[in-house]
Order: sequence, then structure tokens, then C-alpha cells
Amino acid sequence: MDETALSLGTIDVSYLSTSAECSISRCKHSSEEWGECNSRPTLFRSATLKWKETLLSRKRPFVGRCCYVCTPQSRDNFFNASIPSLGLRNVIYINETHTRYRGWLARRLCYVLFVQERDVHKGMFAKNLTENVLNNSRVQKAIVDEASEPSAPGSFAQTDPKAINKVKKKARKILQEMVANVSPALIRLTGWVLLKLFNSFFWNIQIHRGQMEMVKAATEMNLPLIFLPVHKSHIDYLLLTFILFCHNIKAPYIAAGNNLNIPIFSTLIRKLGGFFIRRKLDQSPDGRKDFLYRALLYVHIEELLRQQQFLEIFLEGTRSRSGKTSGARAGLLSVVVDALFSNATPDVLIIPVGISYDRIIEGHYNSEQLGKPKKNESLWSIARGVFRMLRKNYGCVRVDFAQPFSLKEYVNSQSQKPVPAPLSLEQALLPAILPSRPNDTVDEGTEASLPNSRDITSEPFRRELISNLAEHILFTANKSCAVMSTHIVACLLLYRHRQGTDLSRLVEDFFSMKEEVLARDFDLGFSGNSDDVVMHAIHLLGNCVNITNTSRNNEFFITPSTTIPAVFELNFYSNGVLHVFIKEAIIACSLHAVQSRRYRNGTSGASPSLISQEHLVRKAASLCYLLSNEFTVSLPCQVIYQVCHESVERLIQYGILLVAEQDDQEDVSPSLTEQQWDKKLPEPLSWRSDEEDEDSDFGEEQRDCYLKVSQSQEHQQYITFLQRLLGPLLEAYSSAVIFVHNFSGPVSESEYLQKLHRHLISRTEKNVAVYAESATYSHVKNAVKVFKEIGVFNQTKQRRDTILELSTTFLPQRNRQKLLEFIMSFMVL
Repeated sequence: MDETALSLGTIDVSYLSTSAECSISRCKHSSEEWGECNSRPTLFRSATLKWKETLLSRKRPFVGRCCYVCTPQSRDNFFNASIPSLGLRNVIYINETHTRYRGWLARRLCYVLFVQERDVHKGMFAKNLTENVLNNSRVQKAIVDEASEPSAPGSFAQTDPKAINKVKKKARKILQEMVANVSPALIRLTGWVLLKLFNSFFWNIQIHRGQMEMVKAATEMNLPLIFLPVHKSHIDYLLLTFILFCHNIKAPYIAAGNNLNIPIFSTLIRKLGGFFIRRKLDQSPDGRKDFLYRALLYVHIEELLRQQQFLEIFLEGTRSRSGKTSGARAGLLSVVVDALFSNATPDVLIIPVGISYDRIIEGHYNSEQLGKPKKNESLWSIARGVFRMLRKNYGCVRVDFAQPFSLKEYVNSQSQKPVPAPLSLEQALLPAILPSRPNDTVDEGTEASLPNSRDITSEPFRRELISNLAEHILFTANKSCAVMSTHIVACLLLYRHRQGTDLSRLVEDFFSMKEEVLARDFDLGFSGNSDDVVMHAIHLLGNCVNITNTSRNNEFFITPSTTIPAVFELNFYSNGVLHVFIKEAIIACSLHAVQSRRYRNGTSGASPSLISQEHLVRKAASLCYLLSNEFTVSLPCQVIYQVCHESVERLIQYGILLVAEQDDQEDVSPSLTEQQWDKKLPEPLSWRSDEEDEDSDFGEEQRDCYLKVSQSQEHQQYITFLQRLLGPLLEAYSSAVIFVHNFSGPVSESEYLQKLHRHLISRTEKNVAVYAESATYSHVKNAVKVFKEIGVFNQTKQRRDTILELSTTFLPQRNRQKLLEFIMSFMVL
């Protein structure tokens, strides 16, 4: 058996032209074709797939291409037409063909031989890091400044040599924690151990061979590489190093939180390339900025880049507790950008990474979603976790490396094109929430709030650049994440069959939904017959799913557990597929908001069944802003109104929305309330991109038209499904607004979060909540964050806590009521 056949051990061969040549003996690594589903049409097939039947047998989509607007040259680099067809491979399936040896002994020792043949040696890694950092002029100045703080800062003559030596010892002690001491021998040993461990509790770990070819090509550029993966599990730290090691790519230096700096384990992490940093840079007793620590961290990263080392940075800062990508914390990324500005390296290649698990080794984060404090890691908890893992199987893992792109090209493209300053949530949402306010329009000077010359030395431009870069990376990494079988099953059970369904019906909807995922250019992290895959997913979801045997046809009846905390776990895995349908879900909820408003207020000269496309898009954009802390629907270089417009066009293409006949449109004029609402929108929110040519017919193509909703049962059910996807979020936000009605402040933010969370939990316990999963602690934090950003709360800092009090805008009860009405308009009760 050749290596090609072996490397495709986990691919869904129905999407490859060479599938007939693949034959895998082990059941664990087999790649059975998707079974044909000849039963009655199901929800998704009937609703959206009829218009594209020819696409159902196409190859898997190739995910992770970089932005063609911001990095067009990088988009052409490292990529060719043959890359997507290289297919998948299972990195933990190793046998004698992956070594130079053959025979019985090679088969028995294939793991040892494979690890021994990997190219890893001491010369690949950084040298003299500690001394180089300590001798850097910036660190020397920080040492002198700290030593001379009691007297005259920066005065070399008056500084006590003893004080300087004391601060130097402090700096060296910090570097002992920060600097990794990579051991090639330990990397090899760990590679062998991980091969054993991963094979014991994972079915497979899939990677795309074409993506790895692009990463290998990037390593030949003699430039530092920055891997930026999503963060879902503690296994993420080891997973990327292991995969790169298997492909003869040197291990990256991994930025880890100092919560993992525990005895014995920390030594192992450092020798594998990990270095520990504070989760908060300014953890000094007096709360002041720790300039010495900042200087050491900055120079350490700069020195690694100067020596062309690879870095692995988790932009989210911590593991996602919700299953969705969290907001970016771009502290370390800003250091990388500054290092490029200071010419420490000619360029840096950025590689976003998507990681998907059938089931994370932590199992769930129910304890933290219930508001309980996070338990500190310890050596005992790590050992206990390893023993627990060995007794279970966690299914499949999929890792996707996005296309590398040049940081220098990205910076240059941003400096050459003037982009208006992004609107704050207060500027974007208050005109829609409080249309009667006299001063709710955005000042025309908003766009000029950033310097006209996009100078990289300008601090406002630097902050905007780093923020947009972080959003680009996280959006690409999230879009690259494959959809797993547990994600689809959990989503169907919660938002399509919440009252339960027969196994056969669940399998049918599963088959159709996975086709929908592929048709939207997202990839899958599983393969096999639908019946087997669904049973595999149900088994992994464990106690979150109830199985009973019905007397009718002796068939299994599948019901999701909708009680806390099991429903939190189902919601975590369901969110793994949310990014696929999020834009359509926003349009579906906005559709309900527009229809309910028209029926409630009445219409003037318009048929109640007709909907203004422009009004629908504007409603959808306002919902995007409201939920911006939950997910990102577009890249920073995209106009959010155009993204919403394209989503509406997609529903028109599906046949769910119908364009009204010309005769009907001529008799329609917008209602008075719609005209007033539109006038309140700030001018910078125009559909048209500043990059559009003045002579183009963009505006002509985007002129308003009127739409009707298809009344077919399949389309109505699909719209309901989309609306349910956002049900928990909208219920959490609306409940949070109701809680604000009884606000008695000022109150500390931590105390308010606890009270609000107890309120949501009590609603669920009293069976008042429609969606029990609306009571997760992550929803509480994001709701309060949104309220602060739109101006419901004013916040003031007192020591290490934040004090909240109602703003003057929302002191009147009627304004809080309008906020509640705005959010509830999107909810389908």
C-alpha cells in the first residue's frame, strides 16, 4: 500500500476523483462513502438545495484562503490549482511505510523509527535569549528607571548600583519564567508519547495535505511564522507542535498563561517551546504599569522574531467557554506588529489555524457557565485529567491551517487606503433604539477622527490596524474550522427537534444539513455512512441525549436534555455550526422584526405582505451590531450593509424570499414610520463602499425593491429554524434589559454580573425561559458589555473594580422600554 493511500485514511472519498484507488484495512481509519438517502425530502433539502442539485457531488471546499482585498499578493503565493485536490490525512496513523525501513521489526517499532527520523535539532532554535534580552538598550533603560524610581527617574548618575543589581536579578528571574529552553530530545520523546496517547483517545486527527504544503513553502522563505489558532482546549498547546513535528517543521515558541506555570509540568512545557506570560501585564501590588515586565516581554518577542523563530499565539487569550470564537486580545500581536515597525525582521508570515473537536477533552465548561469560579490548574488535576482521558474516546479532531499572508503587505495595504473610523455601538444602535432623540445622528466629522495620512507611527492608526488585523485573523481561523458530527446533531436536536424525533428522521436531516454546510463552502471534519456517524455523535454527547425505544416500528426516539447543565453542554457543541448559518439567521430574525413592525403600526399605501429590501438590510445590520460581541459576520474590510444585502440575495436565490412583481412594486411607497427610521441612520453607514468607483453602477444595482416571503411549508420551517438559532442570545439580552428596569446603582460590575446571572438561572428553574441555554454566564458577560458600549451604563474605575451606574440617556424608564422593544422585535415568541 503506497503512502498516498495511507495518508488519505480519514478523507471522505466520495469527494475525491481517486476514491476508487483508496483501500484502508482498519475500521478506525476507514473512509466509507456517504450512503444515499432515498427517503422523503427533509427540511434543508426542500428549503434551499433544489436550486443547486448539481453541486451535491462536488469536491470538498478548500477553506482558509487569505483576504483578496487586504493581501492580494499573498493570496497568489503558496497556492496553486493542485493544492485543494491533495486531500486529507490522519497524522496519528503511522506504520512502516512512513519510515525508511520495512519488515516485521519495522512494523513493531514504526512509532520509534518515525519519531527518530524527524528533523529536529538544537541549531533550529533560538540561542542566548536571556543574555540578548538583558543587554538590550530598552531593557537596560527600564532597569535603570525602576531602580531610580524613589529619586529621579532616568538619572544614571544618582542611581544606586545596588538598586540596579537588585532590579537586574528581578529581571533575570522574570526571564527564567518567560524564556523557553527547547530540548530536541524531549520533543522526540513527547512525539512518541503523543502518538500513543492520541491513538488511545482520538479516532483520528485530520489535516489537509494541501494546507501543509503551503505551510512548508512558507517555512522556506526564511521569515518568522506566527501561528494563531482558535482556543478550545488545553490540548491545543500540544496539538500544533505535534503536527508540525510530524511534518519536519520546527516547533513554535508557544505563549502560555502563567496559570499553567506549575511544578514539573512547567519544566516540560518550557522544554517543548512554551513560555509563560502574565494573563494581565500589570499585576504589580499597587496596580501601576509594570514597565520592566513590558520591556522584557517586548524585547523577548522581538529577539525571537529577529532569530527567525516561529511563534504560536492564542488571540482569544483563554479557552472559549461557549463554543464560539471569543473576542481578540491583541496584546502579543501588537508586539509582533511593533517589531515589524522597528525593522527587527523584514517581514512576518501570519497563519490563522482552525481547530475542531468532536468532543473536547475537558468534556464541557458547565461549571464556569453556571458562574462558579475557574479552578486553578495543578499537577494533580493534570494527572487526573490524563487518566480520565485514557478511559474515554473523544472522537475525531480536525486542524486547518489557513493560507499564510504577509504582515508587511497587510500593513502597507492599510496605510494606502483611507478607511473611515469604525462606528461605536452607541453611534450605530442608538438611532435605531431611540429614534426620537434630537442629537442621535453621527457628526459628519466622524470619518476625520483618524489622521488623513495613514502613518504607521500614528498611535490611532496603529491601534486601528492591530484591531482590524486581529479581527481578520480570528474571522479566517473561525471560518476555517471544520464542522463536526456532534455540532450538527446537537444543533438539530436543540433547534429543529427540541421535543425529540425518530432516529431515521434525525439521520435524514443530518444528511441534508451536512450537504448545506458543504454548499456554503465550509468543510466537514467527519466521513462515513450517515446512520453510523449520527450514532457516533449521539454516543459522544453522552448524557445530553436521551434515547428511548418506541413501539412504533421498534425505532429509537432521540430527545435532547433541556435541563441545566446538560443543555449548556449541548449548546456548546451546537455553536460549532452557528458560524455557517449566522448571516441567514440574522436575516430571518430581521424579517420577523420588519413584519411585526408593519403589522403593529399598520402600513400606508403598502401591502402588508411586501417588505422593503433596504429596510430589511438596515434591520439586519442593526442586529449585527447588537450581537457583535457574540460573533463576527464580516471582515473589517467589508461593508456590513453589503454583507447583509448579499445574505438577502442568497435567500432570494434559495426561493425563500421572492421579489415582488413590478406592478406590485410601483404601487408601494415606504410607510411614514419607515422613512423616519431611515433618516435617523448615520450617513457613514451607507451601503456603498468607499472603494467603489464613482462611475460604477453599484448604487443602481442596489436600488430598493420589495420582497415577499415564500409561504411553502418547507420554507417557513427553515425560517423558523434560523430564528431559533438566535433565540437563546436574544432571550438572554432581553432578560438582561428587563433586569436593568430594577437597577439600583451604583454597583460594582462583578456584583451586578452575579445578580444578573442568578436572575437568568431563576427564570430557567421556574420554567419561564423558552431557552434554558440563555442562562449561560458567557451570555451575561456579553450582554453587560454591549450595554456599556451602547451607553446604557456609565463605568468608572475604582482600584481594581469597575463601578456601573445608569447613564442619563437611559435613566428615563421609557428609554429602557424602547431598548427592550428593540431587542424583542427580533424574537419569535
